[in-house]
Amino acid sequence: MEKKQVAILAVLCGIAILGIKLVAYFISNSVALLSDALESIVNIAASCLMLFSVCISDRAPDTDHKYGHEKVEDISSLVEGIFIIIAAILIVNAAAGRLFASTELLELNLAIVISMFATALNAVLSWLLLKTAKSCGSTALEGDAKHLFSDVISTAGVWIGLFVAQLTGWVFLDSVMAFVVAALVVRMGAGLVLKSSNRLMDQSCREEEAKIIEVLNRHTFQFIDFHNLKTRRHGNQVFAELHLSVDGSLSVKEAHDLTDHLESELNDEQPNVNLTIHVEPPKK
Repeated sequence: MEKKQVAILAVLCGIAILGIKLVAYFISNSVALLSDALESIVNIAASCLMLFSVCISDRAPDTDHKYGHEKVEDISSLVEGIFIIIAAILIVNAAAGRLFASTELLELNLAIVISMFATALNAVLSWLLLKTAKSCGSTALEGDAKHLFSDVISTAGVWIGLFVAQLTGWVFLDSVMAFVVAALVVRMGAGLVLKSSNRLMDQSCREEEAKIIEVLNRHTFQFIDFHNLKTRRHGNQVFAELHLSVDGSLSVKEAHDLTDHLESELNDEQPNVNLTIHVEPPKK
């Protein structure tokens, strides 16, 4: 599936999963399941933002954006991380209000079965998003996939807490597990914010730099040295540049052919890297 189709599917499935989780909450009266449903609202908002960013990033470069529009996916990932942290705050607020209140948990067994069905849908959707993200190099899809997978893990924690609360009669564990869910959500949201912020700040791409050095080291007999290697990520693309010192006796055409060969070989092994080589004479 193309990434735009998967993004649309994520929005539609998110709405369906929210409805299922709300049914589980109304049946059980569990604040932990309510917190799980509240996170689904954020999931839907994040998926809508992801769909918007995917549509924008697919646009071809234009006169105002000559490097393309892929950077919008990093912006989407940053905002999604902020949304996730807001969801955690809502979860803590709901759980704190019921921590010491006497609240009766109702049909837990049925509610957990319904929650399991919703979580299974989330798990399948997360796998599909991650698979598509890897095939097309989409940071927006990757962020949404990890978001949903974290939701799967946190929901499993809710089930454990509810099961223990049902066995022991310690109803306060319902709120305690909601706090645990909130902590997991904050950790995941902070990770997304940090990762997307680093990309927006043009953090160096170490793996791609290592590949560039590997390719150049195969051809050291054709030039004197290389230096000033710089890389930055732009969506699923990496823009790189370096200075290449060559023998001063080379003609312009020979130097150009050499750089063309190096760039072509790198492109064959690392298609997402756009390398620009500045040729210069050796330093005296």
